[in-house]
Amino acid sequence: MLNNIGLPGILLIAIVVLVLFGRGKISSLMGEVGKGITSFKKGINEGQKEIDEDPSELAKDVTPETDKDKA
Repeated sequence: MLNNIGLPGILLIAIVVLVLFGRGKISSLMGEVGKGITSFKKGINEGQKEIDEDPSELAKDVTPETDKDKA
């Protein structure tokens, strides 16, 4: 069904969306999408840095000293 939309169909959809929502609403929405993509990429990079760090630093024992004696 959607295999043969083509350029005229996409332009028609874009015009309808523009008429329904207005230029200001669409531009603010695209700005939010851009911020979301940037934040997602930043999170991916930070996660990769954590993976690349020394594994011994990631597996720290955080058990309180008083509870270590009980085990």
